[in-house]
Amino acid sequence: MGVGLVVSTEDLSRTKVESSLSHPNPQVGKNSAFQLKHQLFLADGLQAGTSVLQILDLPVSSIIATKMDRTPQSCRSRSPDNTALKQQRLPAYRLQLSAAKVLSGFFATGAFCLGIGIVLILSAKSIKEIEINYTNICANCAELRENAVNFDKECTCSIPFYLPDTMQGNVYMYYKLYGFHQNLYQYILSRSNSQLMGRDVKDVGNCDSFRKTHNGTPICPCGAIANSIFNDTIILSYNLNSSIRIKVPMLSSGITWWTDKFIKFQNPNSSNLPSAFAGTAKPPYWPKPVYELDKEDSGNSGFINEDFIVWMRTAAFPTFKKLHRQLNRIHYFTEGLPAGNYSFNITYNFPVTRFQGEKSVVLSTLTWSGGSSLFLGLAYTVTGAMTWLASFSMMAIHLMQKEKKMFFPSCQVKL
Repeated sequence: MGVGLVVSTEDLSRTKVESSLSHPNPQVGKNSAFQLKHQLFLADGLQAGTSVLQILDLPVSSIIATKMDRTPQSCRSRSPDNTALKQQRLPAYRLQLSAAKVLSGFFATGAFCLGIGIVLILSAKSIKEIEINYTNICANCAELRENAVNFDKECTCSIPFYLPDTMQGNVYMYYKLYGFHQNLYQYILSRSNSQLMGRDVKDVGNCDSFRKTHNGTPICPCGAIANSIFNDTIILSYNLNSSIRIKVPMLSSGITWWTDKFIKFQNPNSSNLPSAFAGTAKPPYWPKPVYELDKEDSGNSGFINEDFIVWMRTAAFPTFKKLHRQLNRIHYFTEGLPAGNYSFNITYNFPVTRFQGEKSVVLSTLTWSGGSSLFLGLAYTVTGAMTWLASFSMMAIHLMQKEKKMFFPSCQVKL
């Protein structure tokens, strides 16, 4: 009620002053007019609530505090800070492109792509590679492996070949499969990551049909990927002469990704691997349990076996090759693989004729650009050629438009 009374008084005072200013008395001097304006200013100050405080010579902090207290939170300004960034006053440059600049950029991009593509193709062509398909050569072993009853019978075959040129530098051995679809969705999911990281060797939750044996024992490692591991044994021999044959030294270490070897695959925290895997069973198609994958090197056994890790990284296409061994450059092989007669001695274990597949062994060198694939080089070359084609097309259109303007200039009519 008190506030309403004050407001009414202020309104009446303002109305009175404004009436005096609207109908001035000619007999009143300038000083009296100034006093009326001063009274109007005081009335405005009373209505605003802050000007009067300033007139009464109160401290500025009291004025600000009083105003902040009386101003509702929702009425305060939400505008951004008055900075060049938030107020969008930063200096800007507007690029003015001419036809010559655009065409020059297209031609330069095309030349760059063509150059990179040619270099990549020449680099891939410089790689020396030899591939031997032994699906039909080892047909007797393939037929033996078709019958699951013969899983415990060993079958070997020897494949002689001639290397015409020396493979200098690092030489890598791959196995290559045709028609094996590792990219099937259910196949990719058929694994237990908690098992492979050594957390719980009995966790078989995501392994589908390869979870447990018929008596309920959990399989380790479980899943379709682990069960179908490539398990052919490939030994390369070099014939020094007709009577002396030596085994080419190959390394089974250093063939995996670092993240796979030290992060994604870990053995259980136990110094005794057989006891760590106690209470589990080997996969159905494995001849031995996981802790016996490499009896010669305990650091390459169990889940951290590098052949096992390479296989567990699934391929994207049905035809793929995976790194199997790399040359140990010692003795006769310090410079690489010399030209001459060689032979592969293969223990045939992995069946492929059931799904009409094939398998090969590949010896190859590498360059700074990678393997022998021409895809990246061809992609750059095609991109550069298409860019140049677009450049010539745009240049032709530009010249035609320029000639048209020269022969038919636009007419300007002055009014």
